[in-house]
Amino acid sequence: MATRIRLQRHGKKGKAIFHVVVADSRAKRDGKFIEKLGVYNPNTNPATIDINFESTLKWVGTGAEMSDTARAILSYKGVLYKNHLLKGVTKGALTAEQVETKFAAWEAEKAAKIQGKIEGLGKDAVADKAARLKAEAEANEAKAKAIEAKNTPAVEEVEAPAEETEATTEEAAAEETTEAPAEDAPAAEGEAEA
Repeated sequence: MATRIRLQRHGKKGKAIFHVVVADSRAKRDGKFIEKLGVYNPNTNPATIDINFESTLKWVGTGAEMSDTARAILSYKGVLYKNHLLKGVTKGALTAEQVETKFAAWEAEKAAKIQGKIEGLGKDAVADKAARLKAEAEANEAKAKAIEAKNTPAVEEVEAPAEETEATTEEAAAEETTEAPAEDAPAAEGEAEA
């Protein structure tokens, strides 16, 4: 019997959660399984992964095959790295103390990355909220100006036509002064001829 570490789908439509299980490779996807190793919830950001580390390490060490997704999940949680280090102990390349120190350093680095991602998501959410509030305030201000412009009665400009008439009278007077010397000039020419 070939054992396989894989996912079983649970949850509702569009919000699936998965159980990480060890099952016979011939069993149905959501059918009978040998042991439940943990739960994987991809709906959260970052994804929530809760597994029984020791039991999973035992199954990986005994040679259980993994689906691609299960392999990625176990690699993310460090099961495959710990299995690799333990193989080094059996070959005599490492000691148990070295394995524990290397794995503890790896775990600390991984936890720092996850914490950095969570903080980054929090900062992005705050910045996005501030941008949305600013855009909403600008939209509200534009709407208020439009309503104010619509509700204010139109003021008829009586002074503007008066200014235009004054300007036209000044222009007419200027034209008359320029035309008068021109009229005098031909009269003066007529007198000179006479």
